[in-house]
Amino acid sequence: MKYLITIIGPTAIGKTALSIQIAKHYNCEIVSCDSRQFFKEMTIGTAVPNNAELAAAKHHFIQNKSIFENYTVGDYEKEAIATLDALFLENDYVVLVGGSGLYVNAVLKGFDEFPAIENSVRENVTANYEKLGINYLQQQLQQLDPEYYKTLSQDNPQTLLNPQRMMRFIEVCIGSGKPYSSFLNQKQHSRNFTPILIGLEAERSVLYNRINQRVDIMMNSGLLHEAKKLYPNKSLNALQTVGYRELFDYFDGQLKLDFAIEEIKKNTRRFAKRQLTWFKRDENTKWFNFETPYQEVFEYINTKTQIT
Repeated sequence: MKYLITIIGPTAIGKTALSIQIAKHYNCEIVSCDSRQFFKEMTIGTAVPNNAELAAAKHHFIQNKSIFENYTVGDYEKEAIATLDALFLENDYVVLVGGSGLYVNAVLKGFDEFPAIENSVRENVTANYEKLGINYLQQQLQQLDPEYYKTLSQDNPQTLLNPQRMMRFIEVCIGSGKPYSSFLNQKQHSRNFTPILIGLEAERSVLYNRINQRVDIMMNSGLLHEAKKLYPNKSLNALQTVGYRELFDYFDGQLKLDFAIEEIKKNTRRFAKRQLTWFKRDENTKWFNFETPYQEVFEYINTKTQIT
């Protein structure tokens, strides 16, 4: 049997540290599914593993792409599965770690398949967006797929502000004549591994305090300088993310720096709450307090793999 030990949970909870301990214990490698850590131009604001952590266990999909590449969750699924297939030839265990629920699902269950869309539809949606803005996209999705719009509003409102994702939803609705959500979760892809899902959590006040501290550390480590270098490319899809967007608003003169930092903390806390909502849906996940001794986690994994 091949086992994919999958570490999930909200940002700043300690997933990286646990994944490294598991990788060392089972002498295996780590595959990242954190969509913010793929990009080599983004380091501080995405909290990528530091050099010591990268040296402690071999990692895949860390800063392996450029923000200038058009990299989708579908692309990631294909590359991640190919990587896992190769790793499982050498080892019965691989660790998957990250807080991007969509990317975790792509690996564990497979990415949904959508119909081909005519270029004319795509061009028309793009033209309308450029003329009417994000509000047009939101209104269209609410009209064409009200259930999916409601789901995003409740669980992932940040997506409603992402024009690339929103245009894709609307293209599928218009091009297929069916709601985008009708194509979701239709097909279960076969996998040659058994997932073992482990979630990390903490009391909300503790988690929020860890998030606030992490943002302060990022700022002290040079996040403002990193964001300044990325600012000329602020419209790129990869940069539509918490920690950068607020500082871009500061550079635009829309926010004072102190307020921008507080906005990063607030929006990161909201993001963490949405992550937990997403991950808590899976009843197969075993949840541990983030301070649980590593040995207890190892013992749980052993019970799932029949190791004595």
